[in-house]
Amino acid sequence: MKNILVLYYSRHGATKDMAQHIARGVNSVNSAEAKLRTVAPVSTTCEAIDDSIPEEGHPYADPSDLEQCDGLLMGSPTRFGNMAAPLKYFLDNTSPQWLSGALIDKPAGLFTSTSSLHGGQETTLLSMMLPLLHHGMMIVGIPYSESELLSTKTGGTPYGASHLAGPESNNRISDEEKKLCFALGKRVATLSL
Repeated sequence: MKNILVLYYSRHGATKDMAQHIARGVNSVNSAEAKLRTVAPVSTTCEAIDDSIPEEGHPYADPSDLEQCDGLLMGSPTRFGNMAAPLKYFLDNTSPQWLSGALIDKPAGLFTSTSSLHGGQETTLLSMMLPLLHHGMMIVGIPYSESELLSTKTGGTPYGASHLAGPESNNRISDEEKKLCFALGKRVATLSL
């Protein structure tokens, strides 16, 4: 069974919802199984000590989860066109995995959620690609054979799955966004076989 890590940070729940749709796509592939993990928030004033298991939701990721996965799907809400600090903080602590080459040649796909349609979806996806390229991963996008890319009025980009959460972060994931999340999860899982 191939282990596909679905790693995300979510503040208001939209990125978490996307992760669950992506996991469904992973689990639709025979011999592949999604492993959902999140990262802990970070403090702006000092290093906070959180419990090793959050009170609710998916368990916190450990860098060893990266070593054990056969493929990665990684998501973050947009912060000024960039990934959120908690995910960046997690990635900044993966030097041992970089030194050992633990992620080389593993497929990786990306997803994000923004409050506005032009709020930096593609730049956020690109910002998440950079450390993965340094790790030697193979970046997987969404091809235009997924017809929702041509019809969506919300999220969706060939760089990865995206969602338009709205200014109050309360927009539900659209049908097109759900299909694109599913397709990305399925594609990464298939390429990991």
